[in-house]
Amino acid sequence: MAEAEQSCSSCQFVLFGSSIVQLCFSNGGWGSILSDVYACKADILLQGYYGWNSRHAVQVLDRVFPKDAAMQPSLVIVYFGGNVSMGAHSSRLGPHVPLSDYVENMRKIALHLKGEIEL
Repeated sequence: MAEAEQSCSSCQFVLFGSSIVQLCFSNGGWGSILSDVYACKADILLQGYYGWNSRHAVQVLDRVFPKDAAMQPSLVIVYFGGNVSMGAHSSRLGPHVPLSDYVENMRKIALHLKGEIEL
């Protein structure tokens, strides 16, 4: 029994994104399938936020993925884009992010996860 307990949570997967990620465990979604496949092999952490875009993600990277965490993720799935692609709202308060900003935000996320930059 002790060996089985030691093998559990040997790695960590983080699902980071918008509502597609937030709801991935609903109704047999892809998150629940991932959890079933990796049961007792990985801890799966859900960091999905309804209505978020890549701009929001960049603002919280240091809190969601701290460099000094005792356990660093073995796998990170990042999904932003559905809200970003919505048409721009005249108030500029909507979820839309211009394509050039989206590309830059995703680059920042990737570099942060690789440990090459701190925000």
